[in-house]
Amino acid sequence: GLEELLGELLKQKGLTIGTVESATGGLIASRIIAVPGASAYCKGGIVAYHNEVKMSLAGVKYATLLAYGAVSPQVAEEMAVGGQRRLGVDICLTDTGVAGPSGSTDDKPVGLFYLGLATPQGVRNRKFVFKGSREENQKAAVKAALEWAVEVLS
Repeated sequence: GLEELLGELLKQKGLTIGTVESATGGLIASRIIAVPGASAYCKGGIVAYHNEVKMSLAGVKYATLLAYGAVSPQVAEEMAVGGQRRLGVDICLTDTGVAGPSGSTDDKPVGLFYLGLATPQGVRNRKFVFKGSREENQKAAVKAALEWAVEVLS
């Protein structure tokens, strides 16, 4: 699976990974850590669901939350850079989104997710709009995050 492939790539390159998750609630970290021997490359993860925790543990700035909202490319990137620093990892994978079924606004529909990825080369984000139930959207975000990490490391 994706998590085994990710683990192999991290081991080959001698890199470590961590996660800062919001809408997926730790599911990305859970998948990475499901692989035997994952302690060789995965240091851990932060579940930063509430904005206060995004600020206190993941290094997201209040001004960023105020200007763009929690579900934004800016917050996904700040979570990634903050997580990289706080967890002491080479690579940090993050997500923030509207998993559903409620919580949507006019400009932020259910299923909207932003993923963040910080590497030694910098930070970037990707936008997704998933069309499933809460659980399906969370699973789709986890798959997209793992695929992106594999793609970047390949």
